[in-house]
Amino acid sequence: MSVTITKESPLSADLALLMQRHTEDMHADTPPESIHMMDASELAIPEVDFFVLRDAGKPLAMGAFKRIDAAHAEIKSMHVLTEARGRGLSRTMLDHLLAEAKAAGLKRLSLETGVQPTFVAARALYYKAGFEDCPPFEGYSLDANSLYMTRSLA
Repeated sequence: MSVTITKESPLSADLALLMQRHTEDMHADTPPESIHMMDASELAIPEVDFFVLRDAGKPLAMGAFKRIDAAHAEIKSMHVLTEARGRGLSRTMLDHLLAEAKAAGLKRLSLETGVQPTFVAARALYYKAGFEDCPPFEGYSLDANSLYMTRSLA
């Protein structure tokens, strides 16, 4: 496996499948008012660091973090293609995001994820990586379809 993770533009044409699948997954069993994903154009802003995991050049996963302030960021758009799951790529991407955020001087990473069965594996991954439940943060409010998590990078 020749996996690389690089900072890229979310607008790259070869990321269309990743973006499409991410959007489909977010809409699969979550009510529209509870979907908080950012599309490619929303991710293409200076406050977002967007990364792509590739195997032999093929994009298999993506992840990003969006700065809330100088010390705090939110994980956005974590997704691994279904056919590439089971290889530890989600953890590889998450570890990369944690390391990049820490290197950028951030002290805390938070995220919003769903409570639906679709998100069981994601929640398990985040708990295993040291994230804990927290109240809604930066612009979020209580939502029966959302779970909010955070962890220190110290």
